[in-house]
Amino acid sequence: MKTFTKILAALALIATLSSCDAFKTADNLDRPVSQGSPYELIVIAENNEWQGELGDTLRAVLQAPVPVLNQTEPHFDLLRTLPSGFKNLVQRHRNILDIDINPAHSEAGLSVQYDRFSSPQVILQLTAPNLKAATAFVDANREMLMQVLESTERDRSIAYGKRYFEKGLLQLLNDKFGITMNVPKGYVLRNQTDDFAWISFEMPQSSMGFFIYSYPYTGPKDLSHDALLAARNKYAALIPGPSDGSYMTTAEIYDPDYRTFRSEGRLWAELRGFWDVANDFMGGPFVSYTTVNTVTNQVITLDCYVYSPKLPKRNYMRELEHLRYLISFPEEAPATQVE
Repeated sequence: MKTFTKILAALALIATLSSCDAFKTADNLDRPVSQGSPYELIVIAENNEWQGELGDTLRAVLQAPVPVLNQTEPHFDLLRTLPSGFKNLVQRHRNILDIDINPAHSEAGLSVQYDRFSSPQVILQLTAPNLKAATAFVDANREMLMQVLESTERDRSIAYGKRYFEKGLLQLLNDKFGITMNVPKGYVLRNQTDDFAWISFEMPQSSMGFFIYSYPYTGPKDLSHDALLAARNKYAALIPGPSDGSYMTTAEIYDPDYRTFRSEGRLWAELRGFWDVANDFMGGPFVSYTTVNTVTNQVITLDCYVYSPKLPKRNYMRELEHLRYLISFPEEAPATQVE
C-alpha cells in the first residue's frame, strides 16, 4: 500500500499518477471493494471550510459543466462529510478529498494515497496553513486537480477493459482493421461491412455504441475538420434509425468541435458534437477519434455515441472515451509517423 507523500510540484504529481496502476482488486491487496459511483467524490471538510470561499472554489472547479452534452452535468458529483463522519462505509469510497487546514503546515500542497481502506481507491489530501492559502492553491492548480481525478477514473476503466473483454470482437477488429482492441464485456456486434463495424451496449433506457471505419490515407487533408465530418456522415448513415428510411447523421445545429493532439507519439484528430437521426427524432452526444495506421496506410476512426434521453450521459460518454486507450497498432517505423 502506498503512503501519503507530499507532491511538491503539480507536474510531478501528474507524472507520478499517470505511471501508477490506479485499478487494483480487493483480492491482491486484501482490501474490501470500494463504494460509490464513477466520478463521485467525497470531500472531508469542516463547516467553515465547505461553506466559505474554499468550498465555493472547489465546487466551481469540480462541478464545472462537462462540455458538449445535451444537458448540464458536472465533471464530478460531490458529497461532503465532516471529519467526524469519516468512518465505516464512507472510508471505503472510491474517491476522497481530505481537507486539512493546520497552522503547522508551512505551505499549501497536495498528496495522494491509493487503496488505504478499499480497492480501487484514491485519497487526495489538501493541506494548507490557512483557508486563504488552500483556496489560492485550488484556484491556481485547478487543471492539475481535475487531471489527477479524471486520470484515476480513466485508468480504472482501462484496466477493467484489459481484463474483461469480448474475445470475439478482439479477433474481428484485428482481422478487419489490423488493430488490437479490447472491447469491454457486454458490447455486441450490430452490423459490419468490409470497412465498417458497428458495436453497441444496449440497456433498457440507454444505449452506448461506437463504430469503426477505415479508408485509404491520401494526405494530411484527410484529418481536416471537413474531411472527417464528411466521412462521419457517410459511415453513420449505415446505422439505421427506428423508422423506415431513417439513419444516423451529424446534427447541423452545432458545428462539431475539432482539435488535434498527440498521445504516446501518435497524432489524433477529434470531432465532438451531437448526432441525430434523419427522418426521425433521436439524438445525443458523440466524439470521434481519427488517426492513420501507417502500416496499412489507412485512415481509421473510432466514433462513439450515447443515446440516453431520460438518464445522465456523462458516465456513458466517459466510458466510451476510454475505449481509445484500449486500441493498439502494429509496430510502426518512426520515419513513417504521420505529421
